Amino acid sequence: MDELIPDPPPGFVRAEGRGAFSTLNGPYFHKTGGGESVEQAFFALPRHTNGIGIVHGGMLSAFMDGLLAMAVGRGSGMVSVTIHLSIDFLHMARQGDWVMGEARMTRATKDVGFAEGRAHVRGVDVVRASGVFKLMARHR
Repeated sequence: MDELIPDPPPGFVRAEGRGAFSTLNGPYFHKTGGGESVEQAFFALPRHTNGIGIVHGGMLSAFMDGLLAMAVGRGSGMVSVTIHLSIDFLHMARQGDWVMGEARMTRATKDVGFAEGRAHVRGVDVVRASGVFKLMARHR
């Protein structure tokens, strides 16, 4: 059973079918609706933090990796896997914060997609990231 998580921000719903890793590390929420960019969020629980109550860099990295991949998926219509991920940690997120993320695909070739995004807490950027993703056909 999940720890107590408050209602997500307006327009966000719980993401389903993300795979075992994301299910274990979430829950993640995504903003409904289309558009060029994608938006996701998670509520920072005790299990997302280090010993001093700050959201662990590994959690932020996993969140951004999935967010950027989702942007590439929306932009390209294909599934992808990470080739390169670059992350700048700019500020702290703490237990009890809603960590909000937004990303967009910046371009794509036949085989590779590029994306950039950010995560913020109450409007203050916590992480900035960019990534390169191998585009693949979906296996059945």
